[in-house]
Formats: sequence, structure tokens, C-alpha cells
Amino acid sequence: MIIGAGPCGLLLAHYLLRRGDRYQVEIYERLGDPTKVALSDSRTIPYSLNERGLGALRPIEGLEEAMQTAGVENWKIVRHKAKGKIQLLPRRQQATVDIDRIRVVKTLLSSLVAMAEGSGRLKLHFNYKCIGVDFPRQTLLLESVSPEATAELQPLLVHYDRLVGADGARSTVRSQFLKTQSFDFEQTRYRSCYKTLFFPSKNDETGYELQPQGFHVWQPEEGITLIAGPQQSGGYVGVIFAPRNRQDILNFQSLTQVKEFFRQYFPEASLLLTDTEAEALVKRPISSQLKIRCSRYHHEDRVLLIGDAAHAVGSSATGQGCNAALEDAQIFARLLDEWEDSWEIALAKFTEERQPDAHALGELDGNIIPISQILFAEFILRERWAKIAHRWFPQLVAPPLRELMNSNTPYAEILNKYRRWVAKVKASNLKFD
Repeated sequence: MIIGAGPCGLLLAHYLLRRGDRYQVEIYERLGDPTKVALSDSRTIPYSLNERGLGALRPIEGLEEAMQTAGVENWKIVRHKAKGKIQLLPRRQQATVDIDRIRVVKTLLSSLVAMAEGSGRLKLHFNYKCIGVDFPRQTLLLESVSPEATAELQPLLVHYDRLVGADGARSTVRSQFLKTQSFDFEQTRYRSCYKTLFFPSKNDETGYELQPQGFHVWQPEEGITLIAGPQQSGGYVGVIFAPRNRQDILNFQSLTQVKEFFRQYFPEASLLLTDTEAEALVKRPISSQLKIRCSRYHHEDRVLLIGDAAHAVGSSATGQGCNAALEDAQIFARLLDEWEDSWEIALAKFTEERQPDAHALGELDGNIIPISQILFAEFILRERWAKIAHRWFPQLVAPPLRELMNSNTPYAEILNKYRRWVAKVKASNLKFD
């Protein structure tokens, strides 16, 4: 039983189904069927899938190629500066795939349904919210949140054999862990809140156009940021971030207020914002993200936490959340291979193997690229120097930090190489809390 049909839950379902008839997979998801949700109606966010995430898809035949087709190859980050000037950050050695969350889920879901077709080994249930878990009895309580559901409809009680909590940062499955012995849990709210938006790559009237195949970043002042990733449709999906103590600036009341905000903070992007999207921004709620840290990711030989339920991160600067979640699924599948489907051993080994990297990612996330514009200039210089120096002295100088983050280098190893820089950025960023 998998709770949550997000990227890591769906990928793990692929790995389990391909193990043959010994596995039957049932998935319950709180949200509706993503194939029936319009992109503009969702609170989707842009992902950059790197070698870590793409490598996790690769063992499933055709899945990496399907994701690349659904997304856009990206070789650069374009930083927008004052007065329309731009700065191209050092080119990546390997392209990432820019794609929004909804398309990631749709691609995984389509592949999963095709894999299970005719086998009878996959059951999908949308619009079901997990509201309770009983570990001793191995039962779940699920509430229908379908628009058609009536108040008289009773919650559904279901039994599970093995349970995977892939239900995100606010995991109900994880909440049951708090009732077990020797489980420590830490939750931190990020210093930023956000809203998503959508806009075209070009304004036909003015001729203004964003550089293609680039991940665009605007930071007009410390703490206020707009990021935008290209989509297969030719447009962009973006996220506006603002400090929590200034979240009122995202609480738009009118189309005029939205346009004035963009003219003040993101004048180039304002040329691409349509009236329809400005009106949609007024209606969209302000969202926030959580950082999650757990002392273990399993309970006995029956329950597993993966993805955001186990180790949520949310900084736009690292773009690692989805990549790390997909890697979780691949790692657990490998452990099932190594231990011949002994869940008792594989679950314990997953915590043992994954925890150092997950905790390291928690330290890296939000503490690589500084909020301070002065320290950001130092970061760019460091990256350029590291790129040149590593080429000449690979044994003495570590590769650029962003290159390591986009590789499959273990997070604990990356933190060890850049611990001093991370500590410096962390101390600087605390000033903006």
C-alpha cells in the first residue's frame, strides 16, 4: 500500500511491479487524477531533474526518455540584473531537464498504468485523504475528498500488508511514527513563502523574449525572488518567493496590484504577464514549505517513509527535493534486490544508508546560494575559480559546488567538501529570518 501518488511514490510502484507477481500495489492519493487537472488550475512548481533524478528513472525502460520528451533540456541559468542586464552562470557539464511537477506526475502515471495493464496488480484511488494509521492493527482510515462526496459518507477502513508513506512533508503516515519509541522528528518552516505563475516566453507586441533553454532567476532585492523554468509548451512556469515576514506583498487584491508589483520588482517579467494570469494570481493562495528531519525512515518490518515524508527540503536554490525523492525509490529497490525481498532487512538498511545523505541535504539546502547579494557575488567567483582549478588540480580542488549538486555524488560527501562555505552562508542567511 502506497499513500501518495507523487513522484517518489509512483516511481517506487514501478520498481515493485517489475518484481513480478509477488507484488500487488495499491495507491491512495489525496488530490484528484492529475490527467484531469489543467496546469493553470494547479499549484505546480518547476523541477530541474539532474543526473541524480534521471538516473533513478533510467532502470525503468523508456521512463527517462519519456521524461525528457515531456520536459525541456536546460544548459544554463540566466540571472536577470538591474536595468535589463543579464548574467549567464557557468554552463553545466550536463543538461538538466526542466519540467513542472504536474507533468512529472502525469508522465510517471502514464508509464505505470501501461506497465500494469492487464495484470490486475495495480489499483489507483484518487481523492482519498489518509486521516489515520494504526500500526499494530495494520489499518488505514481514508476519507473521500471527492467533490461528489457527501457528508454522510463514512471513512474507509483498509488493511495493509506493507505500507509506504510517500504523502509529502505533512505526512499522516509519519505522524503515527511519533507514537512509536525512539523516533525523533524535527520540522522547520522555510523563511520564504511563495506563489506560482505561468507566462509565455515572448511578448509579440514588444518583441521582448526570454533566452531559450535557460532557467531564469530575478532577485531585485534580498529575499524577493522569481524563478522560472521553460516548459515543453513553449511557456514558463515560475515561482515568486518573498520573506514570511513580508508575505503581505503577495496577498494581491486586484489585477492592478499584481501589475504594479511586477513593474516594481520584475519589470522584464511584467512584459510577459497576461491579464488572465494576473487575475489568476489574485485567486491563488500563498503557500509555504517545510524542512523535515527524521531519526529513522522505517517502522519494524512493515512501514517505510520516502521522499518529502522522510526528508523534505524546499529551497529553490538547490532544486534537489524531487531528485532526492526519486533516488529514494531507486535505493530501496536496490536494497530489495540485495536482500532478496526481505523487507525487515531492507527497511533497516534504507535508514542506515539514506540517513547520512538526507541529513546532509538538509544542511546543504538553503545554505549554498546566499541571500546576500554581496556574498552571492563571492559565490559566482568561487564557482568560476573552482571550475578552472579543478581542471588543473583535480586531486586538490573540488569541482564547482553546483556541478556536484547536479551529479549523483552523495550529499554527505558534498557537505564534507564544502562544509566551511555552507556554514558561512548559513550564518549570513540567518540575518534574513
